[in-house]
Amino acid sequence: KCLPLPGFLKMSMFVTNLSILVNNNTGKFQMSQTYGGRWKYLTFINLVMQTVFFGICVLTDLAHVAVSVKSARGGLPALLSQIGDFYFSVLAFPVATFVFSSFWVLYSYDRELVYPKFIDQIIPTWLNHALHTIILPLILLQMYLQPHKYPSRLKGILSLALFSVVYLAWVLWVHHISGIWVYPIMARLSSTGLTLFLGVAAFSMVPLYLLGEKLYQVMWRAADGGGGKGGSGVIIGHSSLLT
Repeated sequence: KCLPLPGFLKMSMFVTNLSILVNNNTGKFQMSQTYGGRWKYLTFINLVMQTVFFGICVLTDLAHVAVSVKSARGGLPALLSQIGDFYFSVLAFPVATFVFSSFWVLYSYDRELVYPKFIDQIIPTWLNHALHTIILPLILLQMYLQPHKYPSRLKGILSLALFSVVYLAWVLWVHHISGIWVYPIMARLSSTGLTLFLGVAAFSMVPLYLLGEKLYQVMWRAADGGGGKGGSGVIIGHSSLLT
């Protein structure tokens, strides 16, 4: 039977958002035409990552449908399941949560630090919420609907740390080449303040990873008969959205 919100619908939503982000208003938003284009914004990178993740969910379901239950335990279905599980735990959940929380905290304090008012004339309100708000309930819903296998805690955190370091290096490189800070708040900070800001942003990924791990345990403990493992290692097996 099918669960209420199959993966292909979630993928379609993110593909639509990605298409709108890439193709609409490109000529009006000057910063998107500077060095690095839209790829210097974590919001855009996250949207691409979410689209890829939900695409993996759909491919996994299709692979399970195409083969017998016995065959689904190995081969392509099993490989896609492993990729999706790792991708979800290390990138999809923590990055989406970071984009949501960091954007709205800064926006509530002083929107000019992260999303200047003139952008309202370029990006409609509904698209702003599609990029910065709806991402969190969607990923939480996916966590609720589909069980995953988490990697060992060390492997997961180190992988997420690698992503964080690469992105921060990219942000600094963009400034080095073009003189442009990706976010307005960076231009207002001193060297010490900028170092602290980037350090806090990077290290905040760790508690977000642990939050995802804990939420997952809470959601799926009942399904596992109360016997789910702790934070390190595998937590409950994977099952397809279509069973």
